[in-house]
Amino acid sequence: MTSAVKPGSHSTEWLFCIACSLLLAACAGDPAPVQLAGDSMGTSWHVTYVAPDGALDSSRVQAGIESQLERVEQSMSTYRPESEISRFNDAPVDTWFPVSTEFYSVLSTALMVGRESRGAYDVTVGPLVDVWGFGPGGAVGSAPSQEVIDALKANMGQQHLRLDGEAVSVRKLRPLALDFSSLAKGFGVDLVANWLQSQGIERFLVEVGGEMRMAGLSHRGDPWHVAIEQPDSVARSVAAALSITDNAVATSGDYRNYFELEGRRYSHTIDPRTGQPVDHDLVSVTVVHPSAMVADAWATGFTVLGTEEAAAVAQQQGLAVYFIRRSGESLEHSHTAEFAPFLAVEK
Repeated sequence: MTSAVKPGSHSTEWLFCIACSLLLAACAGDPAPVQLAGDSMGTSWHVTYVAPDGALDSSRVQAGIESQLERVEQSMSTYRPESEISRFNDAPVDTWFPVSTEFYSVLSTALMVGRESRGAYDVTVGPLVDVWGFGPGGAVGSAPSQEVIDALKANMGQQHLRLDGEAVSVRKLRPLALDFSSLAKGFGVDLVANWLQSQGIERFLVEVGGEMRMAGLSHRGDPWHVAIEQPDSVARSVAAALSITDNAVATSGDYRNYFELEGRRYSHTIDPRTGQPVDHDLVSVTVVHPSAMVADAWATGFTVLGTEEAAAVAQQQGLAVYFIRRSGESLEHSHTAEFAPFLAVEK
């Protein structure tokens, strides 16, 4: 699982480590697209849309987008003590805590991915992320001891959560803490996309920190063109070009956010099953799914699983997934059959 970034700050952590998709340069076309941008959730956001026949004030669209993203922060930012998630994390054990329908939906999705990923994804992993130096406390001078890891794991695990759908409430059986940083950006993308459609905008690309969702045709009259970034801790280049519409794209990778200590490299992605940073050859995972939130969560879960296990789970779930693994000094690319239709150029 991955760490959060202080919402409202301008950081490259989310932008480069979790989301590694790059927009390909757009060709000139007609009608001219409207492009908006801003900062939220510790990263930047960009929206490109084709205005409907009825003229829309772009400043009003900008304000609407910012309002949707602010809703996410008010609910799911662990950096805001008054947020919904912070209040839940501070709530006493074994007490039902009423939550918003959005919070409940995000948590339900997280628990589903946790179950289907065989425990590789778990939104209670935040304390481990912190102790490894990838959380709000910042970098650490040494790796945590096994005793510290074991003590934290004792109060982790989504199996210690109970949900009441009728009352829209959540209860924790141990003093655990939730962290939605691995799917909140995707949820924000979905929220913005749904709001745009409610305003009559049907052709758009929404991107928050690299997670994307597209609808309709681009201003060129063809599907939206995006790219998967080639895993490289220094340069930025294209690994695979995609042609997509009416879907979302999320990428997770561990090649930009890490630290080195005594000659060993530690990834920011923590395996909740072991309490250790992942240490395998899978360096980038891209998921295409109708929901950016679901794609976001699965990209992280697959990164934890590693190539072979992730490929097996992806096939079992029927998901569109693109894998890049390191083999010696080279990179090997593979994908599920469901991903093939989105490839504009085979790599």
